[in-house]
Amino acid sequence: MPDAAPASRPRLRLRVSPAAESHLRAGHPWVYESSLRGQNREGDPGELAVIYDRRDRFLAIGLYDPGSPLRVRVLHQGPPVTLDDGWWAAHLDAALARRAPLFGPETDGYRVINGESDGWPGLVVDRYAGVLVLKLYTAAWFAHLDRVLGLLQARFADFAVVLRLSRNIQAKAAAAGLRDGQVLAGEVPGGTVVFHETGLAFEAEVLQGQKTGFFLDQRENRRRVEGYARDRRVLNAFSFSGGFSLYAARGGAREVVSLDISAHALASAARNFALNPELRAPHETVQADVFDWLAQTRRTFDLVILDPPSLARREQERAGAIRAYSKLAADGLRRLAPGGLLISASCSAHVSAEEFWDAVRGAARRSGRTWRELHTTQHAPDHHAGFPEAQYLKAIFLQLD
Repeated sequence: MPDAAPASRPRLRLRVSPAAESHLRAGHPWVYESSLRGQNREGDPGELAVIYDRRDRFLAIGLYDPGSPLRVRVLHQGPPVTLDDGWWAAHLDAALARRAPLFGPETDGYRVINGESDGWPGLVVDRYAGVLVLKLYTAAWFAHLDRVLGLLQARFADFAVVLRLSRNIQAKAAAAGLRDGQVLAGEVPGGTVVFHETGLAFEAEVLQGQKTGFFLDQRENRRRVEGYARDRRVLNAFSFSGGFSLYAARGGAREVVSLDISAHALASAARNFALNPELRAPHETVQADVFDWLAQTRRTFDLVILDPPSLARREQERAGAIRAYSKLAADGLRRLAPGGLLISASCSAHVSAEEFWDAVRGAARRSGRTWRELHTTQHAPDHHAGFPEAQYLKAIFLQLD
């Protein structure tokens, strides 16, 4: 069983709805406030809460978060266990073992812990060379931060560790003496780290950049683009810091255009090309709104990559996002030369993979051109999705006549 609670205070015990019991037994890692049917007392943020079923049998244990509608994030479901030092160490080592066969020495940037899908709900760790970025999505982890830091330092000796926080918990973090971009261990001079992905060098802005500093989740799609890029004119729309652009250049592209509304992102893309002087393809940066630019330009390309930020951050935006993906694909197709390739991606969790793929397929059908589907893809192996709500990334590769 879990560690014993102080004698003066009984362990936090919860009961949930029959539907929630079924979801927990099926491996779902969340318990919503609306699913609670009883608890023996108020709980503190980060306290271990034990969930019992209707027959008073142990069902699960997780982190309690009284300030969130997502009330419990499950650490373990199944037979009773003791969450002692050995359990925590084995829990981390299991995540590390999943990554061990994935990357060679040419890649030192990847996801180390992928939240709920690795059994660490609301916690992500990304590696960038000798820096670990620990991102928290719930204040429930504040009480366990020292333990997590100790576990990481024992396995990544001499690595710096940076704390990143989702916006919704930053006020609570300040009250706990924590802040976004705080360096918990080591040093990160300048706040930027150079790491390698399949031999290409990139910079990651670990203290204040997007996500944890870079978009590691598109690695496998970038590698696919590399394989299609030879002798093609490539447009990388929503390019951010040029991830797809560098892979296209290494794949032998005739020219590469990085298109983004952010001057800061385009400057990072230029620096990333400078980090890789062996890349010979001409690289042009264009600062513009992608939707406007695609609608107005008359330039054509042989490979168009559309990788926008999330277009549906809440369920109410889902229908509008599907329409936006369809329009974006149609505009991209109009810029595609005969025989060209369209790669369209989505990171909107509220839009399903089939909804997204069908939106892009529909745009291809309405174009009146002959087309064929080459691939559909989802999560990279270090970003595996262990339950439905974790499935956000999807892409589709089309070739047009």
